[in-house]
Amino acid sequence: QVQLAESGGGLVQAGGSLRLSCAASARTFSPYYVGWFRQAPGKEREFVAAITWTGSRTYYGNSVKGRFTVSRDNAKNTVDLQMNSLRPDDTAVYYCAATSEYARGSVVPADFGSWGQGTQVTVSS
Repeated sequence: QVQLAESGGGLVQAGGSLRLSCAASARTFSPYYVGWFRQAPGKEREFVAAITWTGSRTYYGNSVKGRFTVSRDNAKNTVDLQMNSLRPDDTAVYYCAATSEYARGSVVPADFGSWGQGTQVTVSS
């Protein structure tokens, strides 16, 4: 498994932007399919975005399409989530997660074996 750590969360006004980063501690991040999920109080964990090993394929949840962009830099062992046009309903704890590239395309939290500790994103109206 790979150790993951998110950063970049915070408080932002509606319409603003934030960039989250997920850093991996493993020697190589390359063979992993990485996803971002979020969980708001009282709600289930929700798929946000994911990216394949080469970065050639990306996946997005319906609620963030056109506003969020996921990218990765395997040389730096990082995966970023650029969040634009933020809305109050984007408020949640955001987690990055990793799994084998064999699971690429999955949007199910149970398919991801490694998780970060989460970072809070709060969007004020």
